[in-house]
Amino acid sequence: MTIKFCGAAGEVTGSKHLITTADGKRLLLDCGMFQGKGMETDAMNRDLGFDPQTVDYLFLSHAHIDHAGLIPYLYKNGFRGSIFCTNSTRDLCALMLQDSAFIQELDVVWFNKKRKKNNLPPVEPIYTTQEATKCMELFVGLPANKRIYIDEHISVMFSQTSHMLGAGAVNLEITENDTRKRICFTGDIGRSKSRILRPAMEIPQCDYLIMESTYGDRLHAADSEISQELFKVIYNTCVEKKGKLIIPSFSVGRTQEIVYELNLFNNQGLLPKIDVFVDSPLAVNATEVFKMHTDVMNDDVHYTMLYDVDPFGFCSLHYIRSKEESKSLNTYNRPCIILSSSGMAEAGRVKHHIANAIDDPKNTILFVGYCAPMTLGARLQKPDLKEISIFGEMHKVKADICKIEGFSGHADRRELLNFVKPLDREQVKTVFVVHGEKEVGVRFRESLQSAGFHNVEVPEQFQTYKL
Repeated sequence: MTIKFCGAAGEVTGSKHLITTADGKRLLLDCGMFQGKGMETDAMNRDLGFDPQTVDYLFLSHAHIDHAGLIPYLYKNGFRGSIFCTNSTRDLCALMLQDSAFIQELDVVWFNKKRKKNNLPPVEPIYTTQEATKCMELFVGLPANKRIYIDEHISVMFSQTSHMLGAGAVNLEITENDTRKRICFTGDIGRSKSRILRPAMEIPQCDYLIMESTYGDRLHAADSEISQELFKVIYNTCVEKKGKLIIPSFSVGRTQEIVYELNLFNNQGLLPKIDVFVDSPLAVNATEVFKMHTDVMNDDVHYTMLYDVDPFGFCSLHYIRSKEESKSLNTYNRPCIILSSSGMAEAGRVKHHIANAIDDPKNTILFVGYCAPMTLGARLQKPDLKEISIFGEMHKVKADICKIEGFSGHADRRELLNFVKPLDREQVKTVFVVHGEKEVGVRFRESLQSAGFHNVEVPEQFQTYKL
C-alpha cells in the first residue's frame, strides 16, 4: 500500500492524499482547491497528480473548498466512484460547490477579457455549475461515529472533529494480504471548545496518522478574551468612531460563529443599536443548513435555544442576498457591521466593501481567521501599510486593520497534541504532518516527537510513501 500527497503538503490548502492498495484500489482523501496564490493556483488546481478515472472511492473530511472544491473537476475528468462523507457535509457541499463553480465562471469571464486584449485565446473555467450539480449524484452521506463497510476489505468511520458542521476525521481500516491497516486522516481539527459545535470525538487507535498542522506552532487566546476583543472592536468602531466594521469571514462556519457571538451580545443588552449585515448568499443558505442540524450543536447552543428560538438571528440582523442590496451598503452612512465572504478577502463581495471603506479612518477591517500569504487579507495585515491595490486600483490605507486570531476553527498546538493524546505511540508507525506551511509543519513535527511519536514525516508535494 502506498500514499501519495497531492496537496496540502508544505502548505495549507489543496488537501488531496491518494492511497493505492496492493490489489489496485485507489482511495482519495479529500479533493480540495489550492487557494491564495492568484492565477498560479489555476495551474496547480488543473494538475491533480493522478488520473481521476482510476479513483474508486473518495473520503471527504469536510466541506470547506480547500478540502472539497475540486470534486466537480474530478467529475469533469471522468471520476465516477462514490464520495463518502457525513450527512451534514453532503448538505453543505450541495451549496458550496455550486457557489465555487459560479465564482469560477465569473472569474473566467473577467480573465478572458484581459486575454482578448492581449490577443490570447480564451480559457475555460476549472468547472461549471452543471458539473457541480452532477457530481452531487456521487455523494453518499453517512452517520458520524459509526463504522460502515464500503466493501469486503475497506471500512470507514467519521469521528467528529468540531472544526465545522459535519467535519469528521476519516478512520479507515483496510485489509490487504490478510493484514489490517488502520489509517486516520484528521482533516481539520477544531478547537477544544467550539462556540457552537459539540466537542471532538476521540479518534480510534491507528497505525498511520495523517494530521493537520495549520496552527501547530502557536497558541490561541482564551475564549473570554476573544469575546472581549470582539466587543472592544465593535464599540471602538461603531460607537466611538461611528464607522463601519467590515469583517471578512468564510461563509460556512466562521460567519455562523460570529453571528452567534453577536446574538449573545444582543441577548445580554451589550450590542450597540446598529444594523448588522451578513452579505453573502452562501452564508444565508448555509445558516439554514446549520439550523437543520442542531443535533450536533453543543450544550451552550441548546441552552440558548431554551429562551431564544433562533440563536443565529436577532432584530437588527439582516441577511443580504441580492447584488442590489449589497451595493446599497456602499452608500449606507451609519455605523454598522458587515460580515461578508471571503475570509481571506481574495474574492467575493467583501473585496468591494474593503475597497469602499479602506480610505476612511472611521472604519475598521477585522480579520477573524487564517489568510494565506499571497491573499489580499494577508497583504492588508502587513505592518505600516500605507496603500494597497484592490481590483487594480491603488487605495490609501486609512482604516484600522485588526485581527482576532482566536476565532479560528483550527486547533492550536496544545489542542492538536491533546487530540492525539489517547493514541498508543508504540502502535503508530508513522505520522504525516500536512495542511500547514512547511516551517510550521517542521516545528510541529518537533512537538509530536517530544510527545512520544517516533516516526514523523513532513511530506513534499507529490511525494509517495509505502505503508
